[in-house]
Amino acid sequence: MLDTRRGAAGAALLLLAQGTAQAGGFIEDSQGSLTLRNFYFDRDYKGETNVSARREWAQGFILNLKSGFTEGPVGFGLDLQGMLGVQLDSSRERVGTGLLPVQRGSGEAAQEYSELGITGKMRYSKTELHVGTVMPRLPILISSPARLLWQTFKGGHLRSTDIPGLSLQGGYLNRMNQRDSTDYQKIAIAAPNGRFDGTAESDEFIFLGGDYALTKALTLSYYHARLDEIYQQHYLGAIHQFKLGPGEFKTDLRWFFSDEEGDGKAGSVDNQYVGLNFGYKLGGHRLTVGGALSSGDSAMPYIAGSEPHLISEYALSSEFLNADEHYWHLRYDYDFAAVGIPGLTGMLRFMRGTNVELPARLGGSGQSESERDLELSYVVQSGPLKNLALRLRNARYQNSFAANATMRDDNETRINVDYTWRLW
Repeated sequence: MLDTRRGAAGAALLLLAQGTAQAGGFIEDSQGSLTLRNFYFDRDYKGETNVSARREWAQGFILNLKSGFTEGPVGFGLDLQGMLGVQLDSSRERVGTGLLPVQRGSGEAAQEYSELGITGKMRYSKTELHVGTVMPRLPILISSPARLLWQTFKGGHLRSTDIPGLSLQGGYLNRMNQRDSTDYQKIAIAAPNGRFDGTAESDEFIFLGGDYALTKALTLSYYHARLDEIYQQHYLGAIHQFKLGPGEFKTDLRWFFSDEEGDGKAGSVDNQYVGLNFGYKLGGHRLTVGGALSSGDSAMPYIAGSEPHLISEYALSSEFLNADEHYWHLRYDYDFAAVGIPGLTGMLRFMRGTNVELPARLGGSGQSESERDLELSYVVQSGPLKNLALRLRNARYQNSFAANATMRDDNETRINVDYTWRLW
């Protein structure tokens, strides 16, 4: 079994052994930044519910220190990431937003929490191996950035672009750290609405795959993932972008095949998910329509706390991924740079899922859900506050599920103020 802590420490010692004579690239190509993230989260539940709201406000500090690589055919480097979250407002009745850890004894949110990530890295030609703290962003696993601090994993991640047009990736993970935690746990499956046994855990998540640019307009993808003794998954994807009239047309196909692996500790996994988006961009306008079908005996599995790579990605109150769900959406984006206001963008989206299959205790078959999202964001373009980013999001979510389901009717608001200061 891979010991990621020893791997990171070993990489650090090896770096020191290179000596200053070979450390030119290690220092000259290094980067440092500090991100300040202010996050207000307000999920106001409607209808019959035993919790009226999840509402918290917190300040995050994310320090990233990245070295270059030592000189020579094989280069070595070291990355450090320090993250700190500080409570600004919370109460025992409103915890559980994912911004702050909840203390087991008192049921209150922690006043602050922090963690340190260390990653040793090695490069040969256009191939890099990172060992230690990693944050994959792949179709089969996206480390979630959707709260105050990132979700992180322990393990190894190999990436190669040595073959023109082909990007290959593979990795081994054995622990995960959730967005509102400082402790690394075994890797678990997401289990909202009673889909799977969320207490089932694994010491091993393996992935392998890549993306190939068949032409300048068409990129094909394949990935395979396995959460040992719980589930395995295949992903096929295709993105096609080309000029059409005065604008640009984009097609995005995503196809997942999933079943249980080994003893299937989380229960039966049997799902096929196929989603398709069509988008057209003209000037500052972009219109996207799409849909997805989930079939089989279960919902599509994904890692707890991560972001599933779906046509409904980054929906605020649900992921529209219940068993047998039929999903469609309509989305409109506008970039105000087209009318002389660079940095200002807006988005409106409506999503609906029908034919939802739930356990009888949560409503049974034939259920439905819908969500309306509004977003407005602005990045300051010049002056002393250049690159300060402000983001306002609001969602209205409704479903026909039983009152004890994980997803419940709500009105949700998120406000973010982010600023990244380049240290060097």
